[in-house]
Amino acid sequence: MLRGIDVSAYQSSSYDTDGLSFVFVKATEGRSYVNPKLAAQTKRARDAGLVVGFYHFLWPGNLSAQAEYFVGKAPDRPGDILAVDWETTSEGTHASNAQKDLFIRKLKDLRPNNQVVLYANRHFWLNIDTTSYAGDGLWIADYVGAGKPRIKAKWRFHQYTDDPLDKNVADFASKAALRKWAEDA
Repeated sequence: MLRGIDVSAYQSSSYDTDGLSFVFVKATEGRSYVNPKLAAQTKRARDAGLVVGFYHFLWPGNLSAQAEYFVGKAPDRPGDILAVDWETTSEGTHASNAQKDLFIRKLKDLRPNNQVVLYANRHFWLNIDTTSYAGDGLWIADYVGAGKPRIKAKWRFHQYTDDPLDKNVADFASKAALRKWAEDA
């Protein structure tokens, strides 16, 4: 398993990269929020030679506008990974299955040179999701042993803790294998 983290405006732009193979950086949310540390957190990952992913926190409604907003703000580089963060919003709502699926497909259309994955917690995956559509791969959040999420679906990334920050593993044999997968979109 490869080690990685995900960061947002809540984390430093000078996060520790020792032992990491990848990082996901929050880029956008809805149609109005951009992570103010996006550029600095991305530079930190690239300077360390990590595989870089960007995620968008999905809100219900205006899916095409959200997808265009996300790709307009996230760096456009083949080999980067794009992720859809599908969970409950601060207003207690969430995008529907159809909206989640449409958003992933729209991202694939807008950025055909990037792998697109779905981030969902175990509850969403088992109880909210009805389509099992995760684009090019599933990034599952389940706070148990690293690499042992309690689901039956094939996954690519596993967020296993948020203490002291969001830590993840990736199911690839090597960083080179992860990079090749990311570049083969």
